[in-house]
Formats: sequence, structure tokens, C-alpha cells
Amino acid sequence: MIEIPALRWGKPYESLEKDTVVHFETGEELAKVSLANPGIIARDMKKASAARAALRQVPTADLLEMVKQAGKLYMEAELPLGDGTQTPDDFVRYQSATTGLPEHMCRSNMEKNRFVLENMAEVLDALTRGLDLAILGRGHGVEERGVPVSYQAQAPVLGLVLPSNSPGVHTLWLPVIPLQVGLVFKPGPQEPWTPFRMTEAFAAAGVPREAISIYPGGPEAGAAVLQNCERSLIFGGLPTVEQYRNDPRVQAHGPGFSKILLGDDCVDDWERYLDIMVLSVLGNSGRGCINCSGIWASRHTEEIAEALAARLADVGPRPATDPESPLAAFTVPGMAKAVDGMLEKQLEAPGVEDVTRRLRDGRPRLEERERCDFLWPTIVHCESTEPEVANAEYMFPFASVVRCPQEKMISEIGYTLVCSAVTADEAFRRDLLDATNIDRLNLGPVPTVQLNWLQPHEGNIIDFLYRARAFQEGSFG
Repeated sequence: MIEIPALRWGKPYESLEKDTVVHFETGEELAKVSLANPGIIARDMKKASAARAALRQVPTADLLEMVKQAGKLYMEAELPLGDGTQTPDDFVRYQSATTGLPEHMCRSNMEKNRFVLENMAEVLDALTRGLDLAILGRGHGVEERGVPVSYQAQAPVLGLVLPSNSPGVHTLWLPVIPLQVGLVFKPGPQEPWTPFRMTEAFAAAGVPREAISIYPGGPEAGAAVLQNCERSLIFGGLPTVEQYRNDPRVQAHGPGFSKILLGDDCVDDWERYLDIMVLSVLGNSGRGCINCSGIWASRHTEEIAEALAARLADVGPRPATDPESPLAAFTVPGMAKAVDGMLEKQLEAPGVEDVTRRLRDGRPRLEERERCDFLWPTIVHCESTEPEVANAEYMFPFASVVRCPQEKMISEIGYTLVCSAVTADEAFRRDLLDATNIDRLNLGPVPTVQLNWLQPHEGNIIDFLYRARAFQEGSFG
């Protein structure tokens, strides 16, 4: 078993209070992780400016090369972890063993992280709209067109209150180090592995260790990070998003309610797009905010729901080591049962049918095991947009197929992180482009889970961390 200390500006800190991280199936103790209390976090944040100062000593071009090298190390090297080391295969096994994600999904998320790190120059060029990154480091400069500009960092470090359910969220913070802003992690209890491994990869590539802190702990540690960092990202449910909606210091990431809209001009050919629907619902075990939770059309909705349910009804749990394992386990006791109960109440509404239940001859959605649980994929048909389940989202492969006139779709779908609109109707496309309740818009048959890394995800990290301001510099003659 590995002993993993907290990191206080790159220095290991072993606390008396520790959390034991166990294998979700066997109960094997994998690691003991030192926990940080809010007082330690508050004291350390008084020195946060030193993290940015250390990064500003390194030219931006060098930092870009370092994170590129870090991507290779993260993917391929045996790196330190606490009082031991960890190979890439060890990392995959441990991450799968504590989060419940199948191992092949963990490897896929590793590949995503490596891709972003190795292509960071292109990613930042897109996110900054071609700005010379050296200008961010100096605080001012001159654009190519000869206009003086100034950008002011809004915080010396970015706080991160991370989840345990999906390792894919880490791509959101990877650009921060080349922006010469430090990192403060509060890892998810079941997923401490990525912050520690990425930190060691950065350090091995030459990034100053004193630019990063990792504070494992409970909710009180997360609250301390949010309270003491001038800019933070947090991941959680709707209550979390609502709590921080009007706080400019916090960027809250919650459910995506991502959807596929079938326009009237394409809906009669819905079978052509069935593979896209399946991938959007099932990919990454349905755990991501970019997974599709709603498929909306004005007609053929019963047929769409039937066909989609037929593809997913028999998709069940397999061993985590199976390279085709489609479902992630729920490793927190009682969570799957609570989710199942919540969904069952929503299914009591009139005009709603659980199509997968019928195709599975009434077999239950919830599969309870000794140390973990699974929820089998669920496809629901809604005759209208009125039932609550028509706009629900859950942490497993779930989607509602909703009947709605095209002219009412945009106003009825509510907030939508990713909208894949299958339509060539120019008027409908214009309305979609103008819709302020849609964040990421895909026009045409594009899976909701297909990302373009050169585009921002639910808020541009550059705009969150830096403020553009007027700037002039006079001559002393």
C-alpha cells in the first residue's frame, strides 16, 4: 500500500488524519492519503503569489515545451507517487479500481490529456485568438496590428475542486501552467491519481514544483480552496451550480443536459443518425456532461426510442479489465440506489414510458452487488416536454426521447451544454446560433461527445483568468 502525502507548494506534508482508498470490488487497500484541513489551506494561500512568481521566471515558450514533455511522461513514464512509484499501467488499474470506470475508458482519458498537453501551443493559440503569450507574462505588449494591449491576471493560482466520477474533466485545467498561473487541487476522494501523476510529470519536465499544491480532504477542504483562491473551478450537481452562479470568482461545472435535436427536414431519415445517438448516450458510460441526455424531435419519437432502447437494453456490466466493458460501477454506497429511486418517481408521470424496461421484460435497472452497484442503460419516451424526466440527466447511460414541435424546441430545452442539431434548415440554424441557452453548438450529424480541443469548453479559461484592460505608455522624451 502506498502512502501519499499532501503537497504544500510542492513539499510533501504527512498529516495525522488520513483517508484509505480501496478497490471498489475487492476492498483491497490501495493507498493512504494524507488529508489537509482548512487552516493549512488558508495559511498556504497567503503564499500563493510565490507560485505565480516561480512560473514567471520561466519563459512561456519553455513552459510550453515542458508541458509537451509532461504529456509524454504522464502517458509513458514510471513516476513517483508518495513513498513509491507508479507505471502507466498501475495508474490505469488504480484509477479504474477506485472510480469504477473500465480500464479502457481510463486509458482513453489518458490519451485525451496527453493530446491536449502535446498540442498545448495550438490549443492556447486558439483560446487566446492568436495573442502572443509573452504579453500575458509581461502584462502588456503590442498586437500584430500595432495596438497596445494589457492583460491582468485575476489570481496567482487557480483552485480546483475536482470530482471522482469522470477523469475527463482534467483537460479543462491543463492550459493553466503555460499561462504562468499556479494550481491548487482538492482531488475527488476516489480519484486522487490524476493530480498527483500530472504534478510529477510536470516536475520531471522542469515545471517549478512550488507552483502546485494538492490538498486531499472532505467538503471542508473544498470550501477552503474556494474561499481562499481568487479564481476556482468546481464540479458538482445543480445545487452546486446554483450556489456559485453569481460568484465571479468561481466557475461551476455541473450537469450538461446535452441534447440531439432532429430538425423537421431530417427527422424522417432518423435511422441514419442512430449510431450517433448511441455513441452520444453510451460513450464514457454516460458519465460526462457532454453525454446526450435528451433526443428531441417533432415526430417518429416512439420509433426512435424503440430503436435506441433495442441497441442499449442488453448493454450490461462486464469486468473492468474487459477492453469492451461499457458500464462504470457506482462505488459510493447507496448512490446508485438513490439515483434509481429518483428516476422511478419521475417515471410515474403521465405520458412517460421506460422503453428499455419493456424490452428487458421488466428486469430491474439497478444491479446491486456486494461492494458496488450498476445501473443499466435507460431510454425513456416522453409524449411532450412537460414531464420532469424530459429534461433530466443522470450519471449513467440515460436519455429521454421527447416529442416537441421544432418551433418550440429552443425555448423548451432549457440550458444545454452541447446541442447537436441535425438540420439543414437555414432559418432553424440561424435561430440555434442565436440561442443563448446553448453553449456548444454542433450543426449537422455530430455526436455530442465529439470535442474540438481548439475551442473552449463551457467558458474560456483565458477569459476567466485574465482581464483585458486599456493601456497606454508615454514617452519620457
